[in-house]
Amino acid sequence: MAATPASASASASAETFDLDPAFALHRGGKLEVRSTVPVRDADDLALAYTPGVARVCTAIADTPSLVNDYTWVSNVVAVVSDGTAVLGLGDIGPSAAMPVMEGKALLFKEFANVDAVPICLDCTDVDALVETVVRLAPSFGGINLEDISAPRCFEVEDRLRDLLDIPVFHDDQHGTAIVVLAALQNAARLTGRSLGDLRAVVAGAGASGVAVTRILLEAGIGDIAVSDSKGMIHAGREDLNPVKQALARDTNRAGHTGSTEEALAGADVFVGLSGSTVSEQAIASMAADAIVFALSNPTPEVHPEVAARHARVVATGRSDFPNQINNVLAFPGVFRGALDVRASTITENMKVAAANALAAVVGDEVTATYVIPSPFDDRVAPAVTAAVAAQARADGVARA
Repeated sequence: MAATPASASASASAETFDLDPAFALHRGGKLEVRSTVPVRDADDLALAYTPGVARVCTAIADTPSLVNDYTWVSNVVAVVSDGTAVLGLGDIGPSAAMPVMEGKALLFKEFANVDAVPICLDCTDVDALVETVVRLAPSFGGINLEDISAPRCFEVEDRLRDLLDIPVFHDDQHGTAIVVLAALQNAARLTGRSLGDLRAVVAGAGASGVAVTRILLEAGIGDIAVSDSKGMIHAGREDLNPVKQALARDTNRAGHTGSTEEALAGADVFVGLSGSTVSEQAIASMAADAIVFALSNPTPEVHPEVAARHARVVATGRSDFPNQINNVLAFPGVFRGALDVRASTITENMKVAAANALAAVVGDEVTATYVIPSPFDDRVAPAVTAAVAAQARADGVARA
């Protein structure tokens, strides 16, 4: 039998993939570049390119800040990943990460009219990542880090924030944190409590778990403890990396040293960001009017229907249950607000302001199944944008 040519085999495979609507939608990618000015004749060409473009270049060389007025830089974000922690898929590499980064760029445009460019880097060393992004930065008004594994992601972000004078935002950390804080504010209000009244347990000390814990501390949570795969993080453990050592210093005032489930006894809030499982018995042991955010995807730490037997409010990361904790509620508006005022950074206050604005969209409509708005609520991005821009001015980081 004659061998099947490789091209024919590839074509057959492509046709098979395209029977899946997800593959059909992704064929050819989800993005393209379009011009914003016409090139209809020689006069247009002379303005868009040489010789007219030289006058603009010379002006920018003399006054570098003009790059924000006469190029796309002030409205474009780089979505940067090394493909080491992609969704729930893990370390799949830069090529396989590209559909996710394209998707992120698509959401920037659709929800906040922010142009974004997906950039997947073929390096995982922290020094190499930082150096590469710094060299790319002059082309962008902001850097959205995405799907970089912990604990490297913390150092990458910290170093880039120190080196660059444009917003740097690791969405896996801060997007999740903003939306969790907003939802928790409304859940607490629904149950007649404030954040200061709550004791929370966070399962997972990766990028999102650390950021959620930090923003809840900033917002005044009553007490909070964090667990990793080895149990609760506390000052007596000797196996903690620097990030977890800092958590041990700042959290777990009650001194929990056992498992996540043991710490949940009497707790008001559970936030799951670990990919592990939590038993129904552990959820049942929580305080009255408990709040359960089981956010691992695609399988929550506890099934939401099971959690709802014992908790007043249940949220997940999934779109097929109420109260979806979805980062798209945060990052488009955060960057839109930061870009609009040409912020030099994104401060902690700006993140809290974004969460407050997001919570306020729900307002008096809050119910047990509506503590966070839908991503398709057209009030969301404008509210977050306005709050972030105003806070940037208040914090003294706005330049426009």
